[in-house]
Amino acid sequence: METDNQYFQMPRIGDDAPQFKAITTQGPINFPTDYKGKWKILFSHPADFTPVCTSEFMTFGKMSKEFEDLNCQLVGLSVDGVHSHIAWLRTIREKIDWNGLKNVEVKFPLIADISMEVAKLYGMIQPGESTTSAVRAVFFIDPKDKIRAIMYYPQSLGRNFDEIKRVLTGLQTVDEFGVALPADWRPGDDVIVPPANSCGVAKERMEESDGKDLHCYDWFFCTKKISKEEIEKKL
Repeated sequence: METDNQYFQMPRIGDDAPQFKAITTQGPINFPTDYKGKWKILFSHPADFTPVCTSEFMTFGKMSKEFEDLNCQLVGLSVDGVHSHIAWLRTIREKIDWNGLKNVEVKFPLIADISMEVAKLYGMIQPGESTTSAVRAVFFIDPKDKIRAIMYYPQSLGRNFDEIKRVLTGLQTVDEFGVALPADWRPGDDVIVPPANSCGVAKERMEESDGKDLHCYDWFFCTKKISKEEIEKKL
């Protein structure tokens, strides 16, 4: 069956982040090259001057220092032009008082993508939702420019920003400490020790498990403690 819909493949976890050059509210950028050595969060929103997007940008603006402290560069995108972006961000700063937030200044770059080239490159245009605006995508890109995690939300649902920060902190913890993280993990919770790769190691772990520094529920499932302070010091 023929269809007029055109689909665009999104990059996958483990892929190199697709490169592009773009005009933003902070001037031209070459992504991700300009931010090599940093973590990057590239996120899209459907349109300027819309309420859900406004609430998200106010939240990102409020939390931008927290992401900066985690060596992470925020980069936003929508298919609107740069003049629309500027006018919208000025409106947010000067007029919007929402949920205890006001006078919020968005200092991270917001990409103007009228041609939808970047949105298509990252699979942000999903025809079942809209053919003319991006869904709410979030790409976590590490200092080596590899895509490490991806989130997708529909246009009508605002993102959970605590979860976005938790994912970033979790990925950094995985890299720094060589561990895995259990369900609902937050800094200070026990982390998972990589599974034993031999019978001897499995036996040693079970014998050494004391419930304090190392606790084994079974040979394949062992956890250890890393304090929130230790994580914050390393990150």
